[in-house]
Amino acid sequence: MTSTQHKAVLLQESIEALNIIPNGIYLDGTFGRGGHSQEILARLNENGRLLCFDKDPQAIAHGKVIMGQDNRVQFFQECFSDIYRIIKDLGLLNQLNGILLDLGVSSPQLEEPERGFSFMRDGPLDMRMDPTRGLSAKDWLNSATTEDIIWVLRKYGEESFAKRIAHRIVECRIESPLNTTLELAKLVTHCVPFKKIGHHPATKTFQAIRIYINQELQSVESLLNDTQQLLAPMGRLAIISFHSLEDRMVKQFFRHQSKVDVPKGMAVLEKDLIAPFQWVIKRQRPSIIEVENNPRSRSATLRCLEKQGTLEKG
Repeated sequence: MTSTQHKAVLLQESIEALNIIPNGIYLDGTFGRGGHSQEILARLNENGRLLCFDKDPQAIAHGKVIMGQDNRVQFFQECFSDIYRIIKDLGLLNQLNGILLDLGVSSPQLEEPERGFSFMRDGPLDMRMDPTRGLSAKDWLNSATTEDIIWVLRKYGEESFAKRIAHRIVECRIESPLNTTLELAKLVTHCVPFKKIGHHPATKTFQAIRIYINQELQSVESLLNDTQQLLAPMGRLAIISFHSLEDRMVKQFFRHQSKVDVPKGMAVLEKDLIAPFQWVIKRQRPSIIEVENNPRSRSATLRCLEKQGTLEKG
C-alpha cells in the first residue's frame, strides 16, 4: 500500500497550456496515476479521444479501473518512445492536438519498497519502470565494469564522487552482491564526504542509475524527434521536467524548433520565414502554494511548444 497519494504536478498550468479542443485527440505519454489525464478527459466532448501511455503495468491497471469504462480512452503499456510506431499503426500521424509528458517518478513508485526507486526505504534494487522487462539495477550494478559505473554516475547524475562510489561498489560486490536499496544508499553515504542540507548523499547515484536503467533521456529524445510528425497543425507539446539533464534537452529542442536558420546568401529575411514551432510557455515553475502542498513539485519546470500551421476544419 502507498502511504502518500500521488499529486499531479503543475496540473492546471499544463492543462491550460494544451489549449484543449473539445473534440480533439490528446495523448498523455506518462499516465502515472491519471491526474493529468482525468483533467484532459473532463474537457473533451463525446467526440474527443484520449490515448494514455505508461511503461508501468501498475499505472495502466490503475487507469483501466478509474477510466477504462470510458470509450473515449485507450491505454497502452508502452514507453512514450514507442508513440510514433503506435500512432502510425492507428493512422493518426499529424492528427494529435496535444501531447503531455510528466517526466517525474510517481509517488507510488517511490513509496513502494519493492520497486527499488527510493534510498529511504529498504527493498530490492530494481528501479525499472516496467519490472517485467530489461535489466534491473541489481543485475547491472553487480556486473558492470568500474568504468561503466563511473560513466553512468557522471553522465546521468553529475556525481562529483562517481569514481570513489564506483570503485567501492566493485570492491563490495566481490564479497557479497548488492541486493537492496539501503545497502547501496549506505555504501554511497560512506563515499560522499559531506552532506548538502536537504539533499541525501545517494540522491544523484539513484537518479543516475534509474535514468540509465530506463533509458529515460533516450526516450525523451526519441519523442522530441517525432513531434513534428505526431502533432496536427496548432497541436501542442507540453513537457514537465524535474532535473537539469532532461530539462536542458527539452529547452534546446524547443529553442531550435522555434527559430529559422537562414542559409547564407538567401534573399529573404528571417522574419518572413515560419519556424516549425512556436514557444507557448518558455519556463513555468510551481507556485509557492503548490510547493508547500506538494514538496516533490519544487524542481518541476513546464515548457510548451505549438506546431505551426492552420488547423483544418472538420
